[in-house]
Amino acid sequence: MDGNALGTFLRARRALVRPEDVRMPASGTRRVAGLRREEVAELAGVSTDYYTRLEQGREKHPSEQVLDALAGVLRLEEDAVAHLRGLARPAPRARRRAVKREQVSPSLLRMLESWPDTPALVLNERFAVLGHNALGRALFAGHEHSDDLVRLVFLDPDASTFYPDWEKIALNTVAGLRASADASGRHDAELVDLVGELSLKSAAFRRLWARHDVRRKSTERKRFNHPLVGALELTYEALTVNSAPGQQLAVYQADPGSRSAEALGLLGSLAASEG
Repeated sequence: MDGNALGTFLRARRALVRPEDVRMPASGTRRVAGLRREEVAELAGVSTDYYTRLEQGREKHPSEQVLDALAGVLRLEEDAVAHLRGLARPAPRARRRAVKREQVSPSLLRMLESWPDTPALVLNERFAVLGHNALGRALFAGHEHSDDLVRLVFLDPDASTFYPDWEKIALNTVAGLRASADASGRHDAELVDLVGELSLKSAAFRRLWARHDVRRKSTERKRFNHPLVGALELTYEALTVNSAPGQQLAVYQADPGSRSAEALGLLGSLAASEG
């Protein structure tokens, strides 16, 4: 684990903010991406020395006022602000519990199966598929990593074809994975292994992970190029499963009467025939 996680996060987010984003002149030769340390310090109302000590890990306990100011300067969204506060005020590390096999409750699976026209998946914190209904399976079928949505995005050879907006999907996937790391206290050994594997195998993952985006999955509109039914544009909702902490239910829907709704109906018929 990074011994200076707060400083690493501040440096990464500082590099993503352009001077014009915060109404500062961008004149002169700039040797760093984004804002300089002294610019962040000035905008946040702290001394350059103090901010430098924050990035270097020599100051680990900024006040709430400083955190609020830095969040504003770095243009952090709500989940990233919570992440910043967590880095500055880390919770005590919980005692490790025996690892239990992740299973979906039979009642939840029955509920999914009662939605024949709606693709639905149950995912764990690492976005591996723990359960699905027939249409949910059909939506992601045919890929090398159909049972793991993170590996599908970054390791599947046809990911960029399946996801026409691949860069957006990849960015949001990594941001969601960082949010999951927060939720699990950043001590989930399987999550650490997953990040290590993807960092070795995917240059795109390394690039996006270094941005330190943090954003929980909630709702999003996604485009798919499905190998059987062609173009699909679906809206998904991610819902937490209160009876199984760490699990989430992802439900996909097409706009009524749309071409995507017709294609989804065709996919359902194909899935039923195969079943």
